[in-house]
Amino acid sequence: MIELFFVTCLSVSPTDCQDRSMLFTDITPMTCMMGAQPELAKWANEHPNWQVARWKCQMLRSAEVEA
Repeated sequence: MIELFFVTCLSVSPTDCQDRSMLFTDITPMTCMMGAQPELAKWANEHPNWQVARWKCQMLRSAEVEA
């Protein structure tokens, strides 16, 4: 399982940030890297008060999924 992990911050308060993620079951890490920006742009359009500060694609260990 691949996780697109990203940090978002409020536009009016850049120090007020939250960790977020999207999970994908049928893609590779490289596919995640290539498709992340359009997914994040779509998320940002749906959440106009937030800005994506940083992001990364990573393998998700099964223990993290169950927690």
